[in-house]
Amino acid sequence: MNSKKLTDGAMLTALFIVLLLIAFFVPFISTVAIFILPVPVIMYAARYNWKPAAIMVGAILILSSLFATFLSLPITVLTCLGGIMIGVAIHNGLSAYETWARGSIGFVIGLLFTFLFSQIVFDVNWINELNTMLTESMQMSQNFMNQFGLEQLTDEEWNTVKEQLSMITNLLPVGLAIVAILFAFISQWVAFKVINRLDQKRLRFPPFRTLRFPVALIWIYFLSLIVTFFEPDPNGALYLAVNNIMWLTGILMTLQGFSFIFFYAHQKNISKALPVLSVVLSLFFPFLLLYLVRLLGIIDIGFGLRDRIGDNGKK
Repeated sequence: MNSKKLTDGAMLTALFIVLLLIAFFVPFISTVAIFILPVPVIMYAARYNWKPAAIMVGAILILSSLFATFLSLPITVLTCLGGIMIGVAIHNGLSAYETWARGSIGFVIGLLFTFLFSQIVFDVNWINELNTMLTESMQMSQNFMNQFGLEQLTDEEWNTVKEQLSMITNLLPVGLAIVAILFAFISQWVAFKVINRLDQKRLRFPPFRTLRFPVALIWIYFLSLIVTFFEPDPNGALYLAVNNIMWLTGILMTLQGFSFIFFYAHQKNISKALPVLSVVLSLFFPFLLLYLVRLLGIIDIGFGLRDRIGDNGKK
């Protein structure tokens, strides 16, 4: 058993290093390689749990620094943290959605490490860079309007645009969370396919219609909403934290709303075209339909709407 564990660890470590080199030096497939990078760590942690996986990650950190220099440290830490979290969850037999949640936490921590690494080592501040990019975009838009003699925006309108753009910077934590969630989903999905093929398992994500978030999500959302009524300082840490929490919980409840629409269509034997169309239309008319879908998600979480319709989330 120990020899097999060592052999697997050596092979999967070598595979990780190869994928890392591809991600760094092969431009056309580097994006794909980054999403596949966590898979060797996921496979090893899924087979042998976190302690052997932690030793494997230590070896990966040393070898990646030798072969791809210390510049590879952020992407290595990011993918290894997410990979261990997903792999250990698989080893412990957690559901696909619980595994996804844990993987997302791992990738969030990895992204925060990347943020700090770039700021300390390269003196690159993501927030300042984002502000600079947005300011340059505004300036280019203004010059474009001047060039073609288009109607100029008033100072008040420009100030409104600036305020809206500043919100993008303030929502950087939500952006990191969304990136982590997507990263975790793609890596876990690929890992499921590979593990099923090599280890003869049957890992898969349940149908989207079965997705259900805990009731605590609503309480977090409404507590954040109540805090905003006291009008905290827009430049203060409390405002930024509450604003980001509201956005993230709002996105999750919107997902819950879409899940309920898929559930309802399945329960009533309605064509799958209806829920798919609802998603498409919501993306085209977000300011109206997404809020309605979010409200539907709140009702589903808070009042067990699908339980009332039938069969406690029939699969």
